[in-house]
Amino acid sequence: MSFTRLGSLITVLALTAATATAVWAQAADPQVRSTFQSGTEAMKLAHWDEAAAAFTQVIKVSPGFAPAYFNLGLVQVQQGHLDAAVETLSRALALSPRLRGANLFLGIAEYRKNRYPEAIAALKRETVIDPSSAKAFMWLGVAQLAAGQDPAAASSLDKAAALDPNDVDILYHRGRAHMLLSKDSYEQMYRVAPDSWRIHEVLAQSYAQADRLEDAIKEAQLAIGLRPEEPGLHEELADIYWRQNQLEKAESEFESELKNDPESLSAMYKLAVVSIERSKADTAAKILAEVLRRSPAYPDAHYQLGRAEAQLGHIADAISNFSAVVAQPAHSDPETVRQSYYQLAQLYRRQQKPEESRAALDSFLKLKQQADVEQSQRLQDKMKRSGQMQETAR
Repeated sequence: MSFTRLGSLITVLALTAATATAVWAQAADPQVRSTFQSGTEAMKLAHWDEAAAAFTQVIKVSPGFAPAYFNLGLVQVQQGHLDAAVETLSRALALSPRLRGANLFLGIAEYRKNRYPEAIAALKRETVIDPSSAKAFMWLGVAQLAAGQDPAAASSLDKAAALDPNDVDILYHRGRAHMLLSKDSYEQMYRVAPDSWRIHEVLAQSYAQADRLEDAIKEAQLAIGLRPEEPGLHEELADIYWRQNQLEKAESEFESELKNDPESLSAMYKLAVVSIERSKADTAAKILAEVLRRSPAYPDAHYQLGRAEAQLGHIADAISNFSAVVAQPAHSDPETVRQSYYQLAQLYRRQQKPEESRAALDSFLKLKQQADVEQSQRLQDKMKRSGQMQETAR
């Protein structure tokens, strides 16, 4: 987290502290209250030196006033006066052990001094005092990562993400924690079983993610050679062939998968879609009917069955399946719903039903326009997040 964004968090917590302790402030000397308030206002404006001077003056007059120590500690963290911040925040906690935010910034200061055990201890205390604080769990995870406690860090950052799913800093650190945890797990795999078929499976998945598809195929084939009847391996190889548009090989591997695991609905569904792409609509229709018999709400199965029926010239059946998709749009991918309307428009036209065709086409165009707006917004958000991540990395 950059100093700018940390400063925003400092300001929020300081104002909260000031509000929560309004009764205490009112009991103090009027001049003390005025000085305390001026320090708080200076923090809002990021006038850190002015704020520090004000809170220092309050402490001289009222040495038992915990909020003044707290706010001064926040200012010192922002100024980079970390040893002073640790001392000041510790004093605030001695006066008010459950002062919200004090352990958080004490932990941040200790972390920045590379005192990870002390940071972790303080941040754990903050999560107990304020279990709804996403930032407390985030900083706890960050400190645990620095201390080499990857599993604990991943757990802390998962909790932070659950509390604030859209925080860019949390998402960044969480992803890093899980990446390191995966790396540790795979390294342990290599150490204990270097010749295991799992090693080849992991390598195949890694190469596939990196678009090194030929290497992925080789590793997947090695895994299958060592464990030919293992459920899932043939499907993974088929997926790679499919990405390469090697549909005949993909079809063969999906069939092999179903021999190993006849209950695999995902392999059945994928085999049906590949069959449609290979103009085997009759085969695809039979497979998809079985998928829907076993799982009536299987995602996109009605859409693909509609495609197969349309290829076979079964217009009424195709309309029935596409209509099933648009009748329950929440059960399908938005693109599938849009394309279902488009297909309905074409099929109704073939049935010489212009009003139904026009209504379906209008729905398609409306959804497409919404999708274009959402895509533009996602692009803007992505550019914004990219800028925030660059700021966080500084």
